[in-house]
Amino acid sequence: MSDTKLAPSAPKTTFAHRLYTGDFQFDFMAHRRRWYTISAVLLLISVLAVSVRGLNLGIDFVGGSVFQAPVQVTESTVDDFGQAVSATGVADLDTQVNTVGDSTVRIQTRSLENDEVVTVREAIAEQAGVASDDVAYSLIGPSWGKQITQQALVALVVFLVLVGVLIWLYFREWKMSASALIALLHDLVVTVGLYALAGFTVTPATVIAVLTILGYSLYDTVVVFDMVREQTRDLKNQPRSYTQAANAAVNQVLVRSINTTIIAVLPVLAILIAGLVVLGGEGPLADLGLAMLIGMISGAYSSIFLAAPLLAQLREREPAMIKHRAALEKAQRRKTKVVASVAASDEQLSAAGGPLAVLPAEGVLEFATTDDAASVEQQPATPADDQAPAEPKPRVQPSKQSRSARKK
Repeated sequence: MSDTKLAPSAPKTTFAHRLYTGDFQFDFMAHRRRWYTISAVLLLISVLAVSVRGLNLGIDFVGGSVFQAPVQVTESTVDDFGQAVSATGVADLDTQVNTVGDSTVRIQTRSLENDEVVTVREAIAEQAGVASDDVAYSLIGPSWGKQITQQALVALVVFLVLVGVLIWLYFREWKMSASALIALLHDLVVTVGLYALAGFTVTPATVIAVLTILGYSLYDTVVVFDMVREQTRDLKNQPRSYTQAANAAVNQVLVRSINTTIIAVLPVLAILIAGLVVLGGEGPLADLGLAMLIGMISGAYSSIFLAAPLLAQLREREPAMIKHRAALEKAQRRKTKVVASVAASDEQLSAAGGPLAVLPAEGVLEFATTDDAASVEQQPATPADDQAPAEPKPRVQPSKQSRSARKK
């Protein structure tokens, strides 16, 4: 058997490792116009959806009448009570029927007059098989819905202001705050627009979901910006521009951002499926799940494809960055010129049969001269490794007569 051992093969690196180490990089910054176009299209669709289709505001925002009746909930409960209320003949009820647990049905309508309340109440009691007095009735006025809307808007404004201040304090850079706020507004508009396009009812759960996904989007953006700050630290001594350093940072956090988004989306998707399939699309679970699903996907997109390119574009306009970029371009031109001169000299000397030009480590162009070639030829040849060195000549001892002569 042969004793030859095979050298261990190099371990295969994953795609994520290649992105992190810079062995492979996708140029996100070079395609920023494409990302801006995609974001503009999403914003346009969202604005048109809100303007044309409008938001389906729930009773908590517009006010209305609420009826609750005790009943054993079955699969047909929602449809049965919806048909019973519609059969009353009251116009434009905007009826919404959902179940509360296993023993209560809840019917929401627009604000009703006294005679309309009596009619609808009797129809619900007849369908439930109970007396009219057993059907609970409450009226939510428009002032209550207006108060909730104002509180939601105030909470949103306070959140955005705090985000801008905290990012500025953390990074000491207002351009990062501006880029993060633009990304947050992008996520907000896209979430509201696609929510309106789906036609889901806007409830307090929707407001909670929107504020939640804004926090998630902010977290993802801060992670990207933190890596950008690490890559651009001491940029003046780096042979790359701010855009190139920011692109390297985005490539390093890309896989982490994707993995985080997938892990966060899975439970939200489960909530949405439960709200749609189990509860039939009625109730806060579906509202919460849809808003969070749209917002999380939009937040992951905006932190990579919108916030980082915006930040790089803003920073590249600074005088210091313009000066640094000019120095890099000047060094690149000088390097290209030296390489071109070396190539031209090699072609000329090779055609003339002379020595080739060499480029030492210091970058100074030198040529091998004739004297240098002669001195190289005069140097004794070094013995080969497989040849034994020549034996030294024995030393000749002087005779006695010559020693006595030197003494005299």
